[in-house]
Parts: sequence; structure tokens; C-alpha cells
Amino acid sequence: MRTGDQIVQDLPWRWNVQGKIFLIGGLGYMFDAWDVALNGFLTPLVGTDFGLSPGQKGLVATANLIGMAVGAVAWGTVADRIGRKKAFSITLLVFALFSALGALSPNLGVFLVLRFLAGIGLGGCIPVDYAIVSEFSPRRQRGRVLSAMDGWWPIGTTLAGLSATLLVAVPGNWRWMLVLMILPAVLLFWVRRGVPESPLYLVRKGREAEARAVIDDMVRRTGATPEPYEIPKPVAEDARGRAVTAAFDQLRRVWAESPRITAVAWSLFVSVMLVYYAALSWMPSILKAEGFGEVAAFTSTTLMNAVGIVGVLIAVLVVDKVGRKRVIAVAGPLAAAALVAFSLLLGSPSAAVVAIGAFGLFALVVIPVMYAYVSELYPTELRASGFGWASSASRAVTGFAPLLFGSVLWPVLGLPLTFTVLGVMVLAAVVFMMLGAPETTGRELDRIAEPAPAGTVPTPQP
Repeated sequence: MRTGDQIVQDLPWRWNVQGKIFLIGGLGYMFDAWDVALNGFLTPLVGTDFGLSPGQKGLVATANLIGMAVGAVAWGTVADRIGRKKAFSITLLVFALFSALGALSPNLGVFLVLRFLAGIGLGGCIPVDYAIVSEFSPRRQRGRVLSAMDGWWPIGTTLAGLSATLLVAVPGNWRWMLVLMILPAVLLFWVRRGVPESPLYLVRKGREAEARAVIDDMVRRTGATPEPYEIPKPVAEDARGRAVTAAFDQLRRVWAESPRITAVAWSLFVSVMLVYYAALSWMPSILKAEGFGEVAAFTSTTLMNAVGIVGVLIAVLVVDKVGRKRVIAVAGPLAAAALVAFSLLLGSPSAAVVAIGAFGLFALVVIPVMYAYVSELYPTELRASGFGWASSASRAVTGFAPLLFGSVLWPVLGLPLTFTVLGVMVLAAVVFMMLGAPETTGRELDRIAEPAPAGTVPTPQP
């Protein structure tokens, strides 16, 4: 007899069932992208408003990204302890509240504190959203669904760019940019209240009656043939690590589960996202420094983000056919190479814009596949925490990237050498992944180590 979680993962895809979860989860991810991209546009505007030095300008993005690092750890742990559903809604509410207050900031200090607190709320969206979407998705479509989740990212970054470009001439422009972003976020918070709890989470926690109610409802609504199934015994929960130490207890468990897998996940997240966030946070300022006007700099950055939509579409088309690892291994280094090319072509504005477009394309091929891949590597009881800690590691490192980029790397090493060093880090992480982690394409969650069914594209186990 099959188990309840196997039933869920073999259901047919229906837009009014799993698709609804995908859309609601993806919209939260869109706000994460909108907020992160907005840092790049806020940096020169807040810098002018408060009279900031180049080093102080780097703090605009750093405060927000460090808050996201804290939030990814905290909310990933909360989601694994109290459930996906509650964390799913609260993260967005915290983000909207402190973003609204941030728009009223009277000085730099208050602004940085409120951006940090907004980041804590938003930092939980990615690990929690990916956990709940992956656990509702059928196994056969999971790679495409999780990769398509990242389609919300370039939509969010493009909206950030469009709003910034439209509001740049308005007095108090950066304040209105924050206000415009939070209005739909509050509406989404209300919509999220209707999302059911993850059936895989309920199964692993031993909440059999609730799990059966959700599973039976999904079987009925998808039109699948009902069949008897069993609910396995719950996974024993480690009772240590309550309250303040809960997150670090989950960190211990994440590394204890598989040091090699966790090392691969962290190295991918840190290297790839370091390149991406460095470009995203400073691209408008780089272009302005190279002679682009404010509107032209904002428009070119928006183009870089919009091209990413095509990148996500490519990722969705190839992720299940080619395999997670192969896509990451090709697209990651190509994204870094495009950024190096951009730095070398700045003397030719047209060629430079083409290069940053190529960067936006390849970056949004590798990132969605990387997110799908890492979310599949961990068992259900650690999925949000494993993803959250990998995300937090990248946010902690990339959080200081805007500050270091503006005060040390760019002025000392220059753009070509800086981007080359970052590219070498991506290449090293890709080689480590190819040697140290399994392919997950077509395999059941919680059974990744088992052979993939016929017709998938497995890569030999390391």
C-alpha cells in the first residue's frame, strides 16, 4: 500500500488545485524580488536625499539584505516547527508593516533599522514559499513548477524598475516607491489565509486526520482515482533547541543530515547570489558613473531584469529534460562571464547594455533551477530549514557585498577584476556540485537517493 505523501506527489496537475498554490506562493516571491531590486534604485536617491558618502550608500542595500539573512533562518525554522501555512502569511505582513514605516523615515539611521526589520519579514518568503509549493507539486512536474516560481522574480524586479523610473522625477521619489510596493502586498496577505497546510508536513508531524482531509480533498479536486493509502509514523522531532536556540538547532540538524549536501547547497547559493546581488544593487550607480543619465541608467537596469523573464522560460523548458545539475553547470558560469564582458565593454554603451541583458538572461536560468534543486535535496522535516539556511548564508555574505563593492572592490580592483574573481567562485561551486551532490530530476521527495524512474534524466550518484 502506498503512503499519503506518495499519493500527493503522483496526482495530476490542476490549475485550480496545485496551480492556486503556485500562484499565491509566487506572488510573495515577486515582492521579495521587487524589494531586493528596489535597493539598487534607492541607493542613489536616498544617498542624494541624506547626503551620503559612497560607503554609506552601500548600507542602503546591506541593511535590507542582512535582515533577509536573519529572516531566512528564523522563518525557515518556524515553518518546520509550526507549519508552512502560518509562516506563509505572517512573513508578508511583517514585511509590509516595516516597509510602510520605512517610507516615513526622517533620517538614515531610522531608515536602515526599518529596512532591516522589513528584510526579516521578507527573508522568510523564499524558503517558506518554496517549501509549500514543492510539497504540493506532483513529482513529474515539480522541476518545471519550482523553476517557474522564479518567473515571479524578474516580474518583481521589472516592476521595481518601472516604478522607480516613473517616480524618479516626483518629489520624495524613494518614499513613494516603498509605498507603491506595499499596497498589493497587504492584499496578498489576506489571500494567503485560505491556503491549506502542506499534506507532506502534516504526514511527517503525525497529524493523520488533518493530513487525510487535505489529501482526500486534493484527490477529489484533481479527479484522480481514489485508492487506499497509509500514513507512516511521524518523524521523531528533536525537542532540543526551543525559543532562542531553535534556529541553531535546525542548523545542527541540517549539517548532520548530510555535510556534503549542505556544503554544496551553501557554496552554490553564496557564489551565484553574490554575483547577482552585486550587479543588482549597484548597476544603476555603475551606469551613472559611466556617464548614463539617471533615467537611462534606471531603464537599462530594468531591461536587464525584464530579459530575465525569458531566462526563466528557458529554465522551465529544459530543467526536467536536461537535469538540474547540467543546467546549473552551464548557465552559472555563462552569467558570470557576461558580467565580465559588460565591465570590459563600458566604453561602448550599446554593447554594454547587450552584455547586461545577457547577464540578466543567464542569471535567471541558473537561479530558478538552483532553487528547485536545493529545495529537493532535504527531507520534508528539514526542507524549509535547509533551504532557509542556504539562503541565509548567501544573504549574510551578499548583505555586505553592496558595502564592500562600493568602498573596496570597485575602487581598488576595478570592475573587470572584481567580476572575474566572483566568476571564479561560481565555477568552483559548480565543479563541487557536479562531484559532490546527486541529481534530483524525477525522484520523489524524501527518496532522492533512490533510483529515478524510467524516462527521467538522472546523473550518476557521486
